[in-house]
Parts: sequence; structure tokens; C-alpha cells
Amino acid sequence: MVAALFIFVSWIAVLGAAEQRLLYVAAPGIRNYLERGGHGVLVFDIDHGHAFVKRIAARGLGADDKPLNVKGVVASAATRRLYVSTLQFVTCFDLLTDQILWEKSYDGGCDRMALSPDGKVMYLPSLEKDHWHIVDALTGEIIKRLELKAGAHNTLYGLDGRHAYLAGLRSPLLRVADTATHTIGKEVGPFSSAIRPFTINGRQTLAFVNVNALLGFEVGDLTTGKMLHRVEVQGFPVGVPKRHGCPSHGIGLTPDERELWLCDGPNQRMHIFDATVMPPKQVASLVVRDDPGWVTFSLDGKLAYPSTGEVFDVATRKIVATLTDETGAAVHSEKLLEIDFANGVPVRTGDQFGIGRVVK
Repeated sequence: MVAALFIFVSWIAVLGAAEQRLLYVAAPGIRNYLERGGHGVLVFDIDHGHAFVKRIAARGLGADDKPLNVKGVVASAATRRLYVSTLQFVTCFDLLTDQILWEKSYDGGCDRMALSPDGKVMYLPSLEKDHWHIVDALTGEIIKRLELKAGAHNTLYGLDGRHAYLAGLRSPLLRVADTATHTIGKEVGPFSSAIRPFTINGRQTLAFVNVNALLGFEVGDLTTGKMLHRVEVQGFPVGVPKRHGCPSHGIGLTPDERELWLCDGPNQRMHIFDATVMPPKQVASLVVRDDPGWVTFSLDGKLAYPSTGEVFDVATRKIVATLTDETGAAVHSEKLLEIDFANGVPVRTGDQFGIGRVVK
């Protein structure tokens, strides 16, 4: 009772503050592993040691009434909404009240989606099937269906909202959609194998992609559509990953685009590359507590968030916090992002992908 009161009072204090940076973590964010964060959306206070703030209750249950794997998380300050996708559903939350506004299932299931910068349109991949749904994010209604027969999977929006980037588990091509017409305007690649996690720079000229069987990444030119470079991690064996079937599953650019962080599941490492040179050059390797399968960053670029729950100071490359829930249990998730509030109202959001943010 005392602990619950403390959490409640702390949250009231957060809402009353002039500005507060919060980390939203969707769980179960590593498969259906409830022991790594339970079920719901966990919120942490970035400016106070990533202290646990609250847990937002979620539905997203399967036919057996057990929580479904979370597949993606996106948010909009403009519409004050948070979205979590699971294997079957997308759930839309009100960021002011934490209440569920709608929850819908979609033909073919759901995977890691992307939200337009104005918060109005969602590109929602089916669960490794042939199609993407383009969805009215305010209502959940389908606007259009794109049939690409690529094994729909990871999806992201460019910062200017003009293009969406679509990658599938059965294709070595990265598709680029014109969001004005919701049609495919370009293909990038082919890369050496099917594309797994990927990210882009802020100017939308380069893509950095993980591919099957590679401990490392490949670089594509978003302007010409050509693959430019293949970069392999040096000094570590490829190994056998526990999950995803891909040794490097997770890649992100720091917001200033000076560094690229790469996940190495078999060796339980985060490898850091100097992204100011091309191809990027490997400069450091950091140990994490489990197999990392994702990475993203705080909006100011000072903090790195691998899916294993450590919080790294980007400048010093030291661990400054670890995520733990209200019981003190370690939290791991591949689905997390920063949301900043001013006087209790969301004013800006980060992204789950670690997209570069240099736009000039």
C-alpha cells in the first residue's frame, strides 16, 4: 500500500513538473516472456535515474487469455496517442488518461508498424504475410492494402513524412512508399539476404540494414537504390543466436548520426561504429546482460537503450541505469521509445528504430 501510494504521488509530481522525459516500454517485449517485464506499458522517469513510474494496463490477449507478444510501439504528441501492436491486435491509448481508445485485429496479424509525423496515418505490416495495411490512426480503419509478397515485417516513416520504408523477411529489397499516394515508388537493393531490422539517416539518403546470417550490417543508397557496403564485425565469432535466427538483430544511429550501434546476440555485445566515415568503422564493443535484439536512443542522443534493459551513456559508454519494474525485476524489451511532456501534455516523441535526426 505504501509503495503504491509512493508511485501515485510520484506520478502526480511528474504531471505538475514543467517538463518531464519519460521512457515508455511495451511488454512482453521479448517474445512472450512475462518474467522480463510482465504485461502492459511500463513508464520510467528518464531524468531521475529511470525510476519506475507506473504500469499502464493493456489488453492484447490471445484466445487462451494470455498476453500476446508485443511487436511494435509508436506514439504521437500531436494526437496525444500511443499505439502498441501485438501478434493480432493494435491497441490505441490516450496519452493523457492512459485509457484504451480502441483495439482492433487485422487480417494476417500485425508486426512492427510506423506512424506518420502528424500521427494520422499508420503503415501496419501483417505478421510476415504478403501485405501491409495503411490505417487511419485516429480510428483504426483501413485506408488501403499494399500487396508486396515480401513477408511483411519492419516498417518506418521518414522524419518529413513523405516516405515510408517497408522491409520483409522474404525479400532482399527495401521498398520505399510515397505516402501521398500510398504506392511503392522505389526499391533499394538487393541486399545480400532478407532484411531484418534497419534504420535510416535523417536526410533519407542512406539505409543501414541487418540481414540474415551476417554479424554486421549493409549500407544502401536511398537515392540511387544501390547497395553500397557490407560491414562485418571484427574480432568476434558469428555464433548461434538464441532468438530471431539472425546474429545481428538490431541497429540504430545516434540522433547526431556520429555513431551507429549494432546488436550482437550470440556474443552479448553492442558494437559501436564511427558513422562519420563510410563505410562506418568499428570502434568499441560493450557487454550486455543477455542477447540484445534491438537498440534505440533518447531524443537528445545522450542515452542508448538496448533491449536488454541497460541504459548506456553514449559519451562515456558506461551503464548509468538498468530498467526494473515495480517489483524490482529486470525489464527487457525490444519495443520502447521516449515521450516528453510539458505540464502533463505530450510535446515530442522519439522512435523505436534509432533513426538519425540530422536533416540538413
